[in-house]
Amino acid sequence: MPLYNKLKEYRAKLGVNQQEMGALVQTSRQTISQIERGDYSPSVTLALKIAKVCGVRVEDIFQYEEEEE
Repeated sequence: MPLYNKLKEYRAKLGVNQQEMGALVQTSRQTISQIERGDYSPSVTLALKIAKVCGVRVEDIFQYEEEEE
């Protein structure tokens, strides 16, 4: 999947666990875990909420890279 993220690092900087992060952005702990593992790409709305909670731009957390063929 070409969407990479630094959610785990930013969540650690905030000092919150996955459950608490989920509550802050109105999603489940499982969703936060899946995003961190790269198994799930968040919606634009969820990505914006995560960035706002972390106090950074979406691009600081999520990076899209084209897959080489």
